[in-house]
Amino acid sequence: MRSERKKPESDLREYYTVFMELGLIAVLLIFIVAMKMEFVSKQKNVDLTEKQEVVKMEDVIQTKQEKTPPPPPRPQVPVEVPNDEVIEEQNINLNADLNLDQPLEMPPPPKQEKKEEEDFFVAVEQMPELIGGLAKLQKKINYPEMARKAGIEGRVIIQFIVNENGNVEDPHVIRGIGGGCDKEALRVVKQAKFKPGRQRGQAVRVQYSLPIVFRLQN
Repeated sequence: MRSERKKPESDLREYYTVFMELGLIAVLLIFIVAMKMEFVSKQKNVDLTEKQEVVKMEDVIQTKQEKTPPPPPRPQVPVEVPNDEVIEEQNINLNADLNLDQPLEMPPPPKQEKKEEEDFFVAVEQMPELIGGLAKLQKKINYPEMARKAGIEGRVIIQFIVNENGNVEDPHVIRGIGGGCDKEALRVVKQAKFKPGRQRGQAVRVQYSLPIVFRLQN
């Protein structure tokens, strides 16, 4: 048989363990030498503390503000005022005797103004009646020319007092239309005659109102 020759790679495998052991020994020697060496820092010591500025505190002196009183007011200078008024001297008799038995004179009582009482009635048992009726009174009206030209129409109301004799007293217009109609209505009402109003069978004065109509005829 032919002897087989070993490859060089197989021979090198036998030395792996030897190389590994040598490497470990070298590492240990380097570690031991490194542990025995002293590392001395060549750097100088630096003082990190800096000097701080010193601030001096001065004592503050507290002052008091004194209140001074205000000066007194100046005295008023009297001013002479000319006075031409002459004061008459009155003699007062202090020795006059006081008679307590004599009655004292009292001042008169104040005058009371008497209110004028109404001497007429507004409503009575029997109201006044116009003699002849209102239609007869309307026929006495003369239509004023001013009102006719202006076309004024309407109703004028006259208020008055019917006295005990049936006559008209104090007539006045309480509602007018102008144009001369108010004056004409007053003129006609003054001519009116009434049967007087009665209260408990007695003729009395009664307040009365009467309408006077003004109407233009086409």
